[in-house]
Amino acid sequence: NQRPMRLIWIYRNLFEVDAGGFGQLAASLSHAVSLTVLRLQACGLRPDNLEALVQVLPSLTVLTALDVSSNKEAGGAVHQLVSVLPLTQMRRLPMSSCRLTEDPGVGTASQMLAALTLRPDSLDVSFPPALVAPYLRSLDVSWCKVVGGRLPLLMDALQPSVVLELRLSSCGLTTDDLAADVCRRGCVSSLRVLDLSYNDSVGDAGWAALFAAGGLGSLEEADLSLRPLTSAPCSAWLPSLLGALPRMPALARLAMQRWSAGPQEEQQLRFSMKNRNIRFLSRLWRDAGRHPGSHGCCR
Repeated sequence: NQRPMRLIWIYRNLFEVDAGGFGQLAASLSHAVSLTVLRLQACGLRPDNLEALVQVLPSLTVLTALDVSSNKEAGGAVHQLVSVLPLTQMRRLPMSSCRLTEDPGVGTASQMLAALTLRPDSLDVSFPPALVAPYLRSLDVSWCKVVGGRLPLLMDALQPSVVLELRLSSCGLTTDDLAADVCRRGCVSSLRVLDLSYNDSVGDAGWAALFAAGGLGSLEEADLSLRPLTSAPCSAWLPSLLGALPRMPALARLAMQRWSAGPQEEQQLRFSMKNRNIRFLSRLWRDAGRHPGSHGCCR
């Protein structure tokens, strides 16, 4: 007897996709009833490929992880994938770099988020949220620019005590995303990995709220880095971070690339990192006032 197939992992197999091989794969998936993990990373999937996948996903009744990340032409059909997934049992859902947009001519990020939260496509905040992904442990929607301003709606679909990994790099997050709801409701209480890098649009109040709210006791890795070739001072919210460190006993890695600080602040933070044996990724901070050519960047 053949052993049941539980994992399919295809990475950068562009030839088969271009040659129509994906259609054959999609057809065969309907017989893989024991499949729990399906990874199709950077395969050059087109909307028609994903439409074929949408047809067979309902057959995969025990699926717990679907990875379509780095398929840059797939954004128009991702919301259809989400709508047919068995969300109540999903544990991992990486969708980074799928170019989700708000183009009305294609499937939008709003539709994808609406599918995750069981709300109308308009994401009307008066529509009651639903906990539709209670077992989702890892969610990656990095580079989905329009998550910004909608993060609380997305978090409504997740179980705070279950989510271990949340990657929101370059999502256009706003100050309110961090300050208004997410932190206060304890949505990050179980997180071990939190990636908020390249969200330069978050203001000081948002970063301060993230750490002042507490509830990060399980966090092991955090990335707050700014985009390359940019910089900003962190003096306004650094006290909140320093005050939160004693309540973050599990923290082992903190990335703060390209934030700038004064010499005393830098020394205090580096001492805290060294004292806790935390891997601190910031390169060398140079205060803009002392090094006019540095623009406050981490070097």
